Amino acid sequence: MALLEIDHLSIHFGNVRAVQDVSFQVEEGIVYSVIGPNGAGKTTLFNLITGVYLPSSGKIRLNGQEIQGQSPYQLAHMGMARTFQNLQVWMNMTALENVMVGAHRHLDTSLLKAIFRLPSLRRSDQALRQQAAELMRFVGLNNYVESDANSMPYGALKRLEIARALAMGPKLLFLDEPAAGLNPKETQQIAELIRSIASMGITVVLVEHDMKLIMDLSDRILVLDYGKRLAEGCGAEIRRNPDVIAAYLGGLARTE
Repeated sequence: MALLEIDHLSIHFGNVRAVQDVSFQVEEGIVYSVIGPNGAGKTTLFNLITGVYLPSSGKIRLNGQEIQGQSPYQLAHMGMARTFQNLQVWMNMTALENVMVGAHRHLDTSLLKAIFRLPSLRRSDQALRQQAAELMRFVGLNNYVESDANSMPYGALKRLEIARALAMGPKLLFLDEPAAGLNPKETQQIAELIRSIASMGITVVLVEHDMKLIMDLSDRILVLDYGKRLAEGCGAEIRRNPDVIAAYLGGLARTE
């Protein structure tokens, strides 16, 4: 049984069919990428799977359990985390606090302990801070553990979002354009980070426009066009697919 199963998923916004009858499966422990031209429905698909949108039709299964209609909060408790295409960072907080927020589902929320500041709660808070700092180091933010979020450069903030998502302890991590706006060196660092995440056994579902990154990282690739599934396969199969070449890859597939 696949970790994630998408079965004839669709959503309509009035007369706009943003995602149309899309089906695919994601096996545990792989990097699965979703590509397509602008407006192909990639982020909408992410929003459907992660509980932001309710599908017009179709099924979504996580570990065999139907999850369409579940809230993002409920899905987080089931082991699903994500980052967003546009930065979602609390700029009025420290970098460490941003990561700590990601671990909210693991926190002790006892009101009594909070009122009396019991030693067990203080120990829990300290452990959480240490874990958040370790995650920041894991994503390459060693120099920003003591920083305010509003003092960090854009590339570091992209990594901060990934650290916060990892703080949730996910089995399944959705990354929506993690390399967008980054220079080539930063993009390579993000690619190395995604490899490290996958090597930990976390399944990664990735939307990205950088085709070199996609081809280097992906075990399987789904191609969307106008909200429909155009093709699916490994990198070599996608490169050779004439429909994909015409719709998206163009010269890149022919020359590399």
